[in-house]
Amino acid sequence: MHHNGENVSHARNPGTDLNLGWVQDVHVNKSAIERRCAQYGTRRSIKKEWQLAWLLKALTLVDLTTLAGDDTPGNVKRLCAKAKNPVRADILEQLGFTSGKKGGHSITTGAVCVYHELVRTAVAELEGTGIPVAAVSTGFPAGLVPLDTRLEEIRRSVKDGAQEIDIVIHRAHVLTNDWQSLYDEVRAMREACGESHMKAILATGELGTLRNVAKASWVAMMAGADFIKTSTGKEGVNATLPVSLVMTRCLREYGEKTGYKIGYKPAGGIRTAKQALEYMVLMNEELGREWLEPDLFRFGASALVSDIERQLEFHVTGRYSAFHRHPMA
Repeated sequence: MHHNGENVSHARNPGTDLNLGWVQDVHVNKSAIERRCAQYGTRRSIKKEWQLAWLLKALTLVDLTTLAGDDTPGNVKRLCAKAKNPVRADILEQLGFTSGKKGGHSITTGAVCVYHELVRTAVAELEGTGIPVAAVSTGFPAGLVPLDTRLEEIRRSVKDGAQEIDIVIHRAHVLTNDWQSLYDEVRAMREACGESHMKAILATGELGTLRNVAKASWVAMMAGADFIKTSTGKEGVNATLPVSLVMTRCLREYGEKTGYKIGYKPAGGIRTAKQALEYMVLMNEELGREWLEPDLFRFGASALVSDIERQLEFHVTGRYSAFHRHPMA
């Protein structure tokens, strides 16, 4: 995506015709998936001396998100300030980073994610930083408004400057196996996005089975999704490692079949540095180093940034600070 002015190294997924054979061929071995996921936090942990580098990298992968009913321009401005400087300058300096100075490395988050209503505020605050704004623009979180309303909202968000659009799929199409309707809707949304990249939120906690998650992933990718994303953060169950393993294997296989690379975004419930590292290990093992860059991997999170900042401070000072000492996440 458009992160920090870097060019994306891969061609954008144009989508394919709906291939029901690919959807029907999906098989998921739940117990094998769960066994594999149990290893990520234990056997595959990251050695102490590397953790700092992985934590700094994690910050660059966060879509710093606020999706509350009481969002105001003020708290979106604070969030944007946090996106530009996710780690206190004194901590960064002790880690050898000179933020923003010539020749220094500045660390910023991957994007800022807001409701449509606040896109303009965020775009204005982030001007010149290279940090894109993502909008949730399709009757988020349930998506139960007429399709033309959803498409109009996408077009408005794009017009207001959102470079990324996080759409929600209509869960009922998955639960009734109406793959044609799901495909047609997501395809129309992709068209409405134009140049802006589209992340398709599957709301995996509401799809019933891992097999449904896999089928929905395939249909969204065939319809032209640039990213597939687990959750809105508003479901009862949000991102989990088993769901992530299923979705990453789908996008790997889609890539093998079509040659196009799809991004992945786990969202909701990822609050600690330790959890973030587990997801990063999974991405590295399943898909390789390329999927640890913001054009192919994002976390949907807010509190995560404060926890990573606390862990970095602990590395520097040897003690944890109170959570309230870190400005809002």
